[in-house]
Formats: sequence, structure tokens, C-alpha cells
Amino acid sequence: MKKVKFLVSMSAIVLTLFAFSPPVGKLVSSKTHVKFFSHTGVEDIQANNYTSISTIAPSTGDVVFSVPMQSFEFEKALMQKHFNSKKFLETKAFPKAKLKGKITNLAQINFEKDGMYLANFEGNLTIKGVTKPIKEKGNITVKGNQIEVQSTFNITLADYGITFVKGKPASNIAKTVEITVHAEYQAK
Repeated sequence: MKKVKFLVSMSAIVLTLFAFSPPVGKLVSSKTHVKFFSHTGVEDIQANNYTSISTIAPSTGDVVFSVPMQSFEFEKALMQKHFNSKKFLETKAFPKAKLKGKITNLAQINFEKDGMYLANFEGNLTIKGVTKPIKEKGNITVKGNQIEVQSTFNITLADYGITFVKGKPASNIAKTVEITVHAEYQAK
């Protein structure tokens, strides 16, 4: 009987330690939202993607986002068709966009303490097979075991080989578009 009580007590201690231990391994996104927004005098175009995957390694600051391009949802089906076409993002040939880099001010971010932290990021963004360096800022919010990342930045489509010289896309799609990223993470 003493042996059973000892095992139950030890199990309770171990479970308690795991329940309150901070995230120490790689963080894996449980919810991710990537929004694309284009504004011109002709129209606003917005698309949302909820199928992206992201990881953050708190010990090294390594960050990765993988975005399946055919999963962007538009208000109008024709917009989605144009977005995926060979003239725009050619998503059959280039099915994913990738953001890979590091948090450069990692010493100022405590993934184990509640708070909002400004994160500086440097890395590479690959869209339509073209990779360009990127340097942006974002907010990391730590609240209990929940960690969220929020960032909004602009990209110039021509940098990734996406250009329109004539026709409706040239007047309806902005040369520079806004990308908003929101991701929630759980320890792996």
C-alpha cells in the first residue's frame, strides 16, 4: 500500500512539473493567418490564408513560415483564379512561399515571462521561386503558455518577378502589397 501511495505521489509531482513548465523546445503554430492586401484607385483586393505553418526556436531565434499559395481565399472566385494563374503567382509551379530567418534581438525577448516584446527579424522571403532578403519588425506576446506573433509589412511584387505592364491587372493590382501575419504557437 505504501508503494502505491508513493507512486501516486510521484506521478502527481511529475504531472504538476510538466503542467507548469515553460516552453523550452521548438514552438509550432497552432493557428496562423496570413493576409494579402492590395489597394488601388480602382479596387481593394484582399485574400486570407489560414493553412500556413510556422515554427520558432526560442533558444536560437530561428523562424520559419511555410505558406501554401493555393490556399489564399479571395472574395471573388475570378480574383483567386488570376492570383493562381501563370501571369501572376503561377502557384502550380511554385506552390509555397517561404519565410526563413532569425530574430536578431533574441536577448530582449523572454518566452517564459508574460509581456509584449518587439522582435527584429532578418531572413529571406521566397515567392514564386525568387528569394529576397527581408528585414522586418513584429510583436511577440507571451501570456501564460500562449505565444502570439503579429507583423505587418509591405512587399514590392516586381521584386519577385510579378509585373503587369498592361491590361486590367496593371491598374487593379498595387505594385506594393501589404502582408499581415498573425500566428499562435504551442510548445512542441
